[in-house]
Amino acid sequence: MEVIWAVVLVLILLAFWIANLVGLPGNWLMLVAVVVYWSFVPMHVRLHFHWGVLVVLAVAALAGEVVEFAASAMGASKAGGSKRSAALALAGSLVGAIAGLFIGLPIPVLGQIAGALLLGGLGAMGGAMLGEHWKGRTPEEGLKVGQAAFWGRLWGTLGKLACGGVMLVVVLIALAV
Repeated sequence: MEVIWAVVLVLILLAFWIANLVGLPGNWLMLVAVVVYWSFVPMHVRLHFHWGVLVVLAVAALAGEVVEFAASAMGASKAGGSKRSAALALAGSLVGAIAGLFIGLPIPVLGQIAGALLLGGLGAMGGAMLGEHWKGRTPEEGLKVGQAAFWGRLWGTLGKLACGGVMLVVVLIALAV
């Protein structure tokens, strides 16, 4: 029974890790899932691990948010983007990432992940360009801000995914020990 609960936990963690692609707080959901497992699954039917694992997971989730926020903020603002562009870039990245997750790319297994990353970045780019156009800036200025929003979104999401991957590995190690 211990193994079944551990497998269910790992599958839930994988689903939440993938949720990071569409802008959801997947790392925090991973932490909540581990806390629920640790708190509510009876001790006689769950694998045991130290509470310090929860602290490590919380630090990793926080690091993922800091990385994502810093990369996204530096992207558009370094290029001189407006607040309107940043807001539209965020909205565009969410729409693009969700679309990319469902559309995917023609790559076996990883196509949906790559699609969500690519279309999320393109959505951020389109949103930022729209915001700059709406603000009355030239197409060249809009493109510059849009490209910065694309790269900011891409690097931010990859950083957050990396932190979530660390969280997943920590839980796997904790369950195995």
